Amino acid sequence: MEIRKSTEADKSEIEIVHIQAFGEKEGPEIAKLVNDLFEDETASPLLSLVAVKNSKIAGHVLYTKASITQTTASVSAQLLAPLAVLPEAQNQGIGTHLVREGLSQLSESGVALVFVLGHPEYYPRFGFRTAGSIGFEAPFPIAEENADAWMVVELKEGITGKVNGKVQCAEALNQPQYWRE
Repeated sequence: MEIRKSTEADKSEIEIVHIQAFGEKEGPEIAKLVNDLFEDETASPLLSLVAVKNSKIAGHVLYTKASITQTTASVSAQLLAPLAVLPEAQNQGIGTHLVREGLSQLSESGVALVFVLGHPEYYPRFGFRTAGSIGFEAPFPIAEENADAWMVVELKEGITGKVNGKVQCAEALNQPQYWRE
């Protein structure tokens, strides 16, 4: 398996991955979100990685620019959304490889924090922890029963505890329907 940055030529396969991974109900909406984020200037700089297995894209992860408002500190932040793996390729470590490679590349580029709204059983393996409890408010309110799904990982030590505020995401992602877990 190869993990690499996506190219323009990968967009149709990336769309298929998201549609299949998220199913008939959510898949088309998530695929549209990905395409919208690719075109959204407020999402840049973005990092789009694909996992290629047997000459076919089997997974995709997208990281887009985020900022923290209501703070005086300047912190480089990204938002991981979405992550998708083809159903037949799930539970083979593809998602793990995509997330780890993305976090590694973001860390090397100077990003300090990465946020995600995702499964609280999955993301802690990468160092993510609940963001709301340490002072980072999501772009839209998260239901109390899903508060643990709003998470952050610190790529540069010493940021959490010194910085907090409301996270602002790219315009395409700044819609309430994307903030339900």
